Amino acid sequence: MPQPRYDVIAIGNAIVDVMAPCDDALLEELELRKGGMTLVDTARARTLYDAMGPAREISGGSAANTLAGLAALGLECAFIGQVADDQLGEVFAHDIRAAGIDFDTPARAGDPPTARCLIFVTPDGERTMNTFLGASQFLPPAALDEDTIASAAILYLEGYLWDPEEPRRAMRRAIEVARGAGRQVAFTASESFVIERHGDDFRALIADGLIDILFVNESELASLTGKASFEDGVASLAGQVPVLVATRSARGAVAVAGGERVDIAAEPVDRVVDTTGAGDLFAAGFLSGHVSGAPLRECLRRGAVCAAEIISHYGARPEADLARLVAERTDSLLQG
Repeated sequence: MPQPRYDVIAIGNAIVDVMAPCDDALLEELELRKGGMTLVDTARARTLYDAMGPAREISGGSAANTLAGLAALGLECAFIGQVADDQLGEVFAHDIRAAGIDFDTPARAGDPPTARCLIFVTPDGERTMNTFLGASQFLPPAALDEDTIASAAILYLEGYLWDPEEPRRAMRRAIEVARGAGRQVAFTASESFVIERHGDDFRALIADGLIDILFVNESELASLTGKASFEDGVASLAGQVPVLVATRSARGAVAVAGGERVDIAAEPVDRVVDTTGAGDLFAAGFLSGHVSGAPLRECLRRGAVCAAEIISHYGARPEADLARLVAERTDSLLQG
């Protein structure tokens, strides 16, 4: 097998996050489910945007955020995702390339516009996301560069993009290409509502042995397995995927691989500002260790360090020197 050109290639929603602080009263007024992610149409997106206070525009998208973390940690990455030929599409393309990530998917002409996620952040740092998928729903299989997919050590897929038909077909084809090239496939379940819609598909991918690394949070684990108990959920999935990573927010994370289980605590944070992207950056830290063959505990700790950095500020792209933070924390653990 040839040496990989990329460490990780990801397929995901190409989204620009529009973020604004708010109080709980505004969430109630807008009838928003605090802490959740809801898909919205054009009219609802316009209503929510008009209700927002002063906002910041930051390129996002789950898999793209993970790649931003990986690139900051020094890994070679590429992204496949659909933007429109419009201003936000230019913003997204500029930001991801500026992070050192290869992005060559041609912009799509005409409507719908580039996807955006309207994020309301309450004083406790909880984020309530409202996503207009726009052009990202129209990523066709023809947009895949199969040679590039085959040249990456890990293909990383986000569950959010499983909802629309065209990207779902594209991701299925990408899995075939990656598996045919002997590469690993990593999958993040993304959100419980996605599992409610496509859980049978996800469970079939797992049963068919097509997922090598599975990322879930506590609620996604329950939705995927039907187990109310976290421990029962872990036990249910642990033997079905080579690497299972289950995050528990402030209660840390668990990974099971090759019969080994490791539990870690969350990294301490002075103040939680915004939890947007915590899972995305946890995946980045974990994969940065996994791709280099690091022990399971180190992979988890890398993930926790990256997640702690991202929740300490607004936005789902790292602002601090992640490589330095990870190296310092790893050294302190070894010395301890």
